[in-house]
Amino acid sequence: MNAICGILHHAAGVAEGLDAMLAALADDGAERGGRRWTEGAVGLGCRRLASPAHGQAAPLLHFDRAAGLTLAADARLDDRDALCAALGVPRPERAGLADGDLILRAWARWGRDCPNHLLGDYAFAVRDARRRILFCARDHAGARPFYHVRTPHGFAFASTVEAVLAIPGVEDDLDETAVATYLAGHIVKAPRTFFQAVRNLPPGHALTVEEDTRTPARLERYWRPENVPRAPPASDDAYAEELLDLFARAVKDRLRGSDPVGTHLSGGLDSSGVTVLAARELRRQGHPPPLAFSWLADLGDGLPGDDFAPEYARVDAVCAQEGLRVLHRALRPEDVVTVLRRDGAFPGVHVHLNEEAVQRSAAARGVRVLLSGYGGDEGASFGGQGYYVHLLLRLRWTRLAAELRARDGSPWKHLAGAVAPVVMTPRIYRKVRRLLKGREPHHGRQRRWLVHPAFARRAMPPPSLWPIGGRSVQLQSLRHGSLSAGLEGWAASGARRGIEYRYPLLDRRVLELALGLPPEQFRRGRWSRWLMRRALRPVLPPVVCWQENKAADPARIEPLLDAFADALPLVRRALEARAAPPERSGYVDMPGLLEELDADRFRATAPRTRMLGPLTVALMLLDLSNIEEVGRGRA
Repeated sequence: MNAICGILHHAAGVAEGLDAMLAALADDGAERGGRRWTEGAVGLGCRRLASPAHGQAAPLLHFDRAAGLTLAADARLDDRDALCAALGVPRPERAGLADGDLILRAWARWGRDCPNHLLGDYAFAVRDARRRILFCARDHAGARPFYHVRTPHGFAFASTVEAVLAIPGVEDDLDETAVATYLAGHIVKAPRTFFQAVRNLPPGHALTVEEDTRTPARLERYWRPENVPRAPPASDDAYAEELLDLFARAVKDRLRGSDPVGTHLSGGLDSSGVTVLAARELRRQGHPPPLAFSWLADLGDGLPGDDFAPEYARVDAVCAQEGLRVLHRALRPEDVVTVLRRDGAFPGVHVHLNEEAVQRSAAARGVRVLLSGYGGDEGASFGGQGYYVHLLLRLRWTRLAAELRARDGSPWKHLAGAVAPVVMTPRIYRKVRRLLKGREPHHGRQRRWLVHPAFARRAMPPPSLWPIGGRSVQLQSLRHGSLSAGLEGWAASGARRGIEYRYPLLDRRVLELALGLPPEQFRRGRWSRWLMRRALRPVLPPVVCWQENKAADPARIEPLLDAFADALPLVRRALEARAAPPERSGYVDMPGLLEELDADRFRATAPRTRMLGPLTVALMLLDLSNIEEVGRGRA
């Protein structure tokens, strides 16, 4: 796992700008030093964020001097044998080739089309001296971050926003449209970031920058999920078997060069599937099983209550079946404050509060790779949202009636709930829902999201429209931006402790299979996520495979909310102790925010999750990085 940077023709000077970025990349998890290379008006740099788990470390920069190529890459490639075969690499040479060397060969062979031939997680930049260009690319899902800046004086890129802003002369003025989007509870989508000068290379895109800086950069989208071809007709069993085969291969690819390994284990389908397949593959290779990390609290000698017991039972069933040890790591109030202090200066990256405790525990045990089921909901584990609308609009009413009869509860209510967002604008739909629930029309949205009223009137973005139909809902979930924002958040936080996240269910092969399947594969009668349940039947305990109401997760959510509530008065005291309000307080309804920073008030909110998002967003925006260290029970 690397952090990369590069610069082209910048007014600050190539060497000076490169050194500033490398220094900014030297976070807690980074090795000292790094590698820099300059030639004329171009410079590339790389810093390793963690020592290799075993064996010799790959080079930090890669060269093909005969072809005039230099590469800086943060990359982990999948299906290397197939790529090596396409590139004509003899079998005896394959094991000794680093992933960066393969990317260089792919560039030499395919040029700008090389990302279409690469599977895995990557962000890279290759300087081609003969063509006098810098070619940059990011993987299809956005697992590896890539930020850049283009000014009249040149171009620069880095793995973090902090590194780009470290270049002398690059301004850190906030983008108010991004701020308003964030405070409205929406994702700031690439290419926009929180800073006017900095742009985010979108997932599945490549950027070509000419060394003649007068020529505009060329942005190309090489991966389009909407263009994934439909899968050929097959039986339910055939689809399930193909998914399980690809899933297992994706897990195997992500275990290369990683010992010891950790996995997320929530007891859900995705994390349980990843954990079981990883345990079996590691056992086959003669390696120790993965350490399983759970966001559930450690009960000690106590027994969970009736509401919490099913979650613990599912985790225990997976561990008992595979002989695994589970480490329960629940969030603490001081963890909340740590995240707010550390990440608030560069807001907009999706925050995973629960992961703070997991990372601390994993790093203490030498874990450098964490496998996660994150991203499954957008692909193989898609829940089938929009399926009823799909059947309705295609006049498949007999099938629709059969599906609704097979579903528990009130089937026609389910249909009405699915159709209403399609035929109403989001604003009308929200008002109708509130009226039907006996609430007055909602006029306090700015207060609820803790946005300063004047700023809301000036910059608040309009509501978005709803997609229609099963496949369009699935595609919209990929385009929404929350997926790549979550990946960027975990990449940034994990890098501080030398931890790399890997996502088998975001493997391009797995994702493209899911996108090509007919919508009835994802919902069948009472069961959502039908395809994944069928695929994992031979793998998971029945209590996990055929669970219901997993989305509620009280054993995970309630301790998180309690820790968050206990952190609020600590943050309030720190804010009130300031001689002057935070610099960004003009964007936030500060009286409303201070009023909400009360543990009892937060606990009395029904549901408590209603204020979790607005409070976190507002506090992250304020930038609490310079408040005094806050520990348990003190400010």
